[in-house]
Amino acid sequence: MPLHSVTPLSDHALLGLWQLTEQPAELLNQVPRPEIYSQLQPTARDEARTLQWLGGRALAHALLAEVNPQARAVLRNDENGRPYFEQLPDYAVSLSHSGQWLAGIVATHGRVGTDIELIRTKAQMLAPRFLSKDELANTGDDVAKHSLYWSAKETLYKLHSRRGLVFKEQIRLNPFELREAGVLTGHLLLENSRSQHQIHYQRPAPDYVLTYCVEDARPPSF
Repeated sequence: MPLHSVTPLSDHALLGLWQLTEQPAELLNQVPRPEIYSQLQPTARDEARTLQWLGGRALAHALLAEVNPQARAVLRNDENGRPYFEQLPDYAVSLSHSGQWLAGIVATHGRVGTDIELIRTKAQMLAPRFLSKDELANTGDDVAKHSLYWSAKETLYKLHSRRGLVFKEQIRLNPFELREAGVLTGHLLLENSRSQHQIHYQRPAPDYVLTYCVEDARPPSF
């Protein structure tokens, strides 16, 4: 199906969800300048990853058309893997995919991050690698909560947009009770600064969790 939903997050940012049912050729027809994206498309990927990559471009352009109908730009990735519109350097973009779902944010300025995850036991199995002792205690045996912790940390990682963060040590979340939707408090603990962030979450489908964070500008360090 095409774009599933568009939700305003602020006066300058939109969140979009897309459920993949198309074939690659159909998705390629939904992006401007398909000849460019045919060349940019990563090689040596299976069909599922090809669909996710193309779907992400289709979603980003659908959101761009909502934010600025006159804008014309090509979506690329920088050296840290962050997507950006080449002709719109002030715009912020974040994309995520899991299973059949895609999530994306396009904002005219500031910083953004989003992540969508299929709830599965993998996050629980890997939890000691990315959760601190206190975070592990807070998750208990809840598979969905483990997936939400992972998703929220991915969102802050994308917001920071630099490689090399250690999830277990440098991205921390305050304890929380899991609900259908809510706001988590996260912290980025960098070498020379610390910052606090509000991460929103929801359940867009029964077996999925979605997290996102939108900030107008870089927060002050303290």
